[in-house]
Amino acid sequence: MAVTRSFAAGREESFQEVEKLTNSHSLRGSESLCRLLRYLAEHSLADPPASVKEYQIATEVFGRSAHFDPQSDSTVRVQAGRLRTKLAEYYASEGAEDSILVELPKGTYVLAFHHRSAGTARTHSGGSSLHEPEEAPAQNTSRNWLPAFVVASILLAASLVAVAVLVSTRKSAPPTLASNLEPAPAVLRTFWGPFVTGPEEPWVIFSNAAFIGRPETGMRYYNPSRDQRDLIFDHYTGVGEVLAVHALDQVFGVLHRGIRVKRGSLFSFDDVQNNDLIFVGSPSENLTLLDIPGSKEFIFQRLASGPRKGDLAILNAHPESGEPAVVVASPSTSLLTEDYAIVALMPGLNPARSVMILAGTTTFGTQGAVEFVSRQNSVANLLSRLSVTKATELKPFEALLRVKVARGVPVETELVAVRKRTP
Repeated sequence: MAVTRSFAAGREESFQEVEKLTNSHSLRGSESLCRLLRYLAEHSLADPPASVKEYQIATEVFGRSAHFDPQSDSTVRVQAGRLRTKLAEYYASEGAEDSILVELPKGTYVLAFHHRSAGTARTHSGGSSLHEPEEAPAQNTSRNWLPAFVVASILLAASLVAVAVLVSTRKSAPPTLASNLEPAPAVLRTFWGPFVTGPEEPWVIFSNAAFIGRPETGMRYYNPSRDQRDLIFDHYTGVGEVLAVHALDQVFGVLHRGIRVKRGSLFSFDDVQNNDLIFVGSPSENLTLLDIPGSKEFIFQRLASGPRKGDLAILNAHPESGEPAVVVASPSTSLLTEDYAIVALMPGLNPARSVMILAGTTTFGTQGAVEFVSRQNSVANLLSRLSVTKATELKPFEALLRVKVARGVPVETELVAVRKRTP
């Protein structure tokens, strides 16, 4: 059994640790993860401990119906994986001195509780050992961190465009009667239908990687195994993402619909359940994408070998005739002239909601993807490839794009491959 309580008053102290976790910086922003943690604690600390099934968690914690099918709905597995990550994050930072450690071993929904003497971690009879977090593999930052003058430019661009987005002229202009508004282009209404017909304005979640350091002294990605969370500087995003948010604001203005904008570091997993979401930026920067079911046909991954080892690429899971199996941007040692990106529409964890992913392997690929879905001619081409003529025909899909870049500006975007997603 995974539960260990060889120390005095173990059950009471364990519950106290659980409450401490739910009030921590790592978990307090996610009501769903806190509910899951408390639910698992109640069963794991019962006498005798009670193992729970995925179906129980889905229906009793996340409000799924009695028809819940774990084969087609990965909500519980995704949430459990995210809880494991948050627990490890907590004990690597603000909980580094806690005497009790809580973990959720893979392959089970029973919590393990361990007592840790000062400065050490040890195993109690009946439980698995709890190791210190392993050193995370070094990330290739050749195109992911920026010198000081570039970051300064990004911050200036971000400030200017953010003001344009948040205080846009269409929001400050005098109210206009709906009957006087020009109708939105049909292809844009068809493509963006899932995001303009919902009860709430969609959230646009843009990449917001966590850095350590400052522009003037050098910056690198935050490494949870060796860095303190209070040293994180999460004020940065790429030029492409900033301009992409501006482009989305413009296209939704044409559609007579607003958007709500949130940086990835402030995103709550509960948002997935209750909103239509548009993610801007790849999983290497928009880390929230690592916590939800993502693309299946065109998959972001770092190359494990070869001269481009460590570079972010897009894997074509089922290449058709004439299609590349793997695509990658121009080498970081040369001028960036080519990038690749994906456009993916998929159902949310709540099937009544929709998720759109617009992401390149670099910030310029992301900008190219958003501009592609903002133009009538390119959207019309995509809908034609999907055999869609009206909004009701639009189903989940994934598309791979090639983006040509000149002087840091996407100048041409080509549709390379399209896949209709199957349930």
